[in-house]
Amino acid sequence: MTGEPPSVRLVQIGMGWWGRDWAAVTRRADDVVPVAYVDSSPAALAAAAALGIPDRLLFADLDGALEAAEPEAALVTTGVLAHVPVALAALDAGLDVLVEKPFAPSLPEAAAVVRAAAAAGRVLAVSQNYRHHPAALLAAELVRAGRIGTVGAVEVDFRRRGRQMVEEAVLQRGLRHPLLVDMAIHHFDLLRTVLGREPTWIECHGLHHLGPHRDPVAAYASIAFDGPVLVSYRGNWVSGGTPTAWAGEWRIEGTGGAIEWTGRGDAGVADHLQVLRSGRPPEVVPPPDVPALGRAGVLRAFAAAIRTGGEPASSGRENLMTLALALAAVRSAAEERRVDLSEVSTPDPEDLR
Repeated sequence: MTGEPPSVRLVQIGMGWWGRDWAAVTRRADDVVPVAYVDSSPAALAAAAALGIPDRLLFADLDGALEAAEPEAALVTTGVLAHVPVALAALDAGLDVLVEKPFAPSLPEAAAVVRAAAAAGRVLAVSQNYRHHPAALLAAELVRAGRIGTVGAVEVDFRRRGRQMVEEAVLQRGLRHPLLVDMAIHHFDLLRTVLGREPTWIECHGLHHLGPHRDPVAAYASIAFDGPVLVSYRGNWVSGGTPTAWAGEWRIEGTGGAIEWTGRGDAGVADHLQVLRSGRPPEVVPPPDVPALGRAGVLRAFAAAIRTGGEPASSGRENLMTLALALAAVRSAAEERRVDLSEVSTPDPEDLR
């Protein structure tokens, strides 16, 4: 007997391309045990079976999975338009729920799911896997400790050659504004996490000429956070330049120095962070040990919240402001103007507990 708590019995709903990628993560995880996979598409179920998932674990609807497998929790990896109805159905069935980002197509819909989870007394978490990497965690720790004094500005650059992922997001999942709501939303969430502050306005300009799609796959933005802190964000999902790590390249300027960091790199590319002060050589700070990286960390935090009855750091309630910032960026790019976060605000998250 190891004394380890039992793994959470998990049903995964949505077995498209990204759902199948998720299945590889859940099958390796120690904190959950997949007991059922659901998709209404026979082709998606066949593709899941081709991965070696036994037929007895594959179901065409949630009701069948609930009856046969008796899961405790649901992982929602459908397309974004199905996130809300599927999450509500899982909550209604008495399951704790982990949903992929973007959490919902709109803030009122997201708030409705948060209310439903609170009423049911269930855990509702959103997968923000970039939080679970060493450099981001270290940057947040150093900012809170005042290592570079008072933060006043942040620069974030993101460049990838991701045309295939854009095509998958736009054509297969029908996602509008793929850069902002599927990719930059990670960086927006990291800004909130690292700074420990909330955004107040955003002015975002999309670069339409860089891709054949209706919505821009590259954008520049200025974002103001409480403090005040001013952020310069430059994101390009179809860049011909030198690719950054997935978390981007960051520079955080403070009154007593600066922090430069990058993280969530490709295989073999380690997270890196250094502190810079005038007249001194750069100080490379070793990143902390993170036992469960990325989505494995998301699953661990979700399972821990279920066991303890606590609220995960990236709960549905907490994630509302990340979603609000992404949707404000979309509105700003579409209307070519600065958008205050109050324009897309939801009820105070404290009121949704």
